[in-house]
Parts: sequence; structure tokens; C-alpha cells
Amino acid sequence: MLLHSVEDVVSHPEIEPYDHGMLDVGDGHHVYWEVCGNPNGKPAVVVHGGPGSGCRPRHRTYFDPEVYRVVLFDQRNCGRSAPHASEPVVDLSANTTDHLLRDMEQLREHLGIEKWLVFGGSWGAVLSVTYALRHPERVSEMVITAVATGRHSEIEWLIRGFGALAPEAYERFRAGVPDPGEDISAAYHRLLMDPDPAVHRKAAEDWCAWEDAIATVPPGRDVEHEPWEPRFQLAFARLVTHYFSNRCWVEDDELAREAHALKDIPGVIVHGQLDLSALAGNPWVLHNAWEGSELVIVERGAHGTGTTEAIVAAIDEFSP
Repeated sequence: MLLHSVEDVVSHPEIEPYDHGMLDVGDGHHVYWEVCGNPNGKPAVVVHGGPGSGCRPRHRTYFDPEVYRVVLFDQRNCGRSAPHASEPVVDLSANTTDHLLRDMEQLREHLGIEKWLVFGGSWGAVLSVTYALRHPERVSEMVITAVATGRHSEIEWLIRGFGALAPEAYERFRAGVPDPGEDISAAYHRLLMDPDPAVHRKAAEDWCAWEDAIATVPPGRDVEHEPWEPRFQLAFARLVTHYFSNRCWVEDDELAREAHALKDIPGVIVHGQLDLSALAGNPWVLHNAWEGSELVIVERGAHGTGTTEAIVAAIDEFSP
């Protein structure tokens, strides 16, 4: 979800990339990347959420540009990467968690980086933790926010359980699929991949309307929402349902079971107290399994809003 709080504090200036490119990662995919900040600074990588949100200029402002060499990239099929998931005929079979992890390693090697600080939020938190478990020797520190851990119950909460908090919107969401008894994410994905524009556009609108409903619970949250651009909307919905219907290719409770292996990686977990999209139990599960991690719960913070100041402070904590 593309949200920002009007009260968020960003302590570092807006900056532009000094280098960027398209990396051929195989399977017919090219991943967009950019680097900003200090060319000789401490390497850091931003792992965006979604899946399918793409990296954003505001992500650059979390880092002190005098200190960090910040790498941002668009994951497969989204943002400026190609092919784009909104294309009429697109094959997502070579877009899995394992593919994205290999892309991160290929990008790190391409840029000549030995180790980097890994920052990720929401889906990016799942991918960041999975990357750290696979490649602990490549992670100097980790900061994650809007915490998700890839448990299957988290996906069920978003596509079913959350309906109790927004019943009218949920009824409309369920009405968008022929058989609500079917796995909702899989049913929507089938509609989203239908070649008929009328079918896949309506499915994208219905899915993203549910995303909006989630974003506005509890009512009265002080957020502004960027309008859904049709191309982005379709790609985002296709990628989210692609991952959700495959349970993100992560075994249930896998990250919580294995997080003890992160004990030698310093890390900060930042989570909003009112983050109902990723329930407060998620960061506690991860924090309790990840020995030595620091947990910061932000009062009145929500999913992607109200936590910027805490994120910046956490990243600054690891400045050399």
C-alpha cells in the first residue's frame, strides 16, 4: 500500500541517484537498480514491500547521504524492472522468493559489495529475513519494519480474518470472486491473469479497494493515499495474489523457527502499535526468536505510517 503520514518526520534530505541501471538476472528478466548517497559510504540495501510496490524516493531519505551508499532496486516484474506485470501477456513463473533472493546476490556482486545493511518493510521484511538466513555472511546489520514473517496465518488474516474489522468492504471484496469458499487470493489471481481487459481490470480494482479498506482501519487515521495508477494497480494486484496464493514460497513458521540463526547479526525491529495489517504479535515472535535484536513499538504508528522517525533513528544507530 502506498501510504504516508502527514506527521511523519524524515530527518535526512531528499537525494537523487548518482548511478542506476538494468541488471540482466536471467529468465528474460531485467531488474532496475539505483545507488545514492556517498559512493564510498557504508553499503545498505532497501528491500521494498508489496510484493510489487517497487522502490520509492522516500526510501532514500531514511539514510544519512554523507554516511551510507544506498542501493535500491525494483523486484521482478514491478517498478522499472522488465517485463512489467501489467503487460497483457506476462509469465510470472520465474518470479518466486528464491528468484528474488538470487537477484539480490547478483546485484550485490555486480556492485562489488561485500556486506550491506539490509532494510525491509512488510513483504520486504519477509524477504530481508529470508535473505539474512540464507546469506548471513553478507548482512552487516538489519532494520525491518511493518513486520511480517511469512506465516500462513498472516495471509489468512489479510484475506479473511480482517473482514471482521471492515465487514461492508469485505463483503464487496468476497463478491468479486465466483466462489468465496475457494482460496480468495488464488481466485483473484486467476481473474487478474484473464486476457479479457474487462475481467482483469475489475479484479484489480476490487483487490485494491480491499487494500484501501485495510489501510483505513481504524477509521480516522491521519494518512493520505496516493491514487492507484491503473498500470501499477494491475501489476501490484497480480504480484500480491501470485505470492499470496503460493504462500510466498515460505514454509509455515519457517522464519520464526530459524530466526535464532540471526543472533550474530545486530538488528532493530520497528513496528507501529496500530499496525493491524501486520499484527503486533509478529514483531514479538521475531524478536523473541532473534537473540540480541532490539524491538521498538511506535505508539500510534500504523502500517507504513507514523514510524519514519523511529526507522531513521534505527538506521542512524548503525552509522560508522
